[in-house]
Amino acid sequence: MKKLITILLGLFPIISFAKAPDCHNWPMNMTKGWLKNANITNIYNLDESKTKITLLASEKKQNGLYTQVYHFVFYDKKGKSYEVITKNEASYEECSMSQVNSYLISKRDINY
Repeated sequence: MKKLITILLGLFPIISFAKAPDCHNWPMNMTKGWLKNANITNIYNLDESKTKITLLASEKKQNGLYTQVYHFVFYDKKGKSYEVITKNEASYEECSMSQVNSYLISKRDINY
């Protein structure tokens, strides 16, 4: 019994970390608009079912704000991919606490 309590107390710090808000929709939608406005791609040709989303970092700041950095890979129906990194502020109450900064990392033809 003592070993079980020791193991559980050892795991307690691991399971006590607060989870960051899931706010990928805000930067994803703003990035799609940015891709369209910058004439990088016609967003109506994007295949949303293939979009890959990765939260790279989420740093808790003051007043319940989180700085979040996402990596998106968008695929279009013509065989091209668009990799974008975004950075924005979010909270549990509101995902759109700041503008979204989007950075195009790569644009490539995946049909060899």
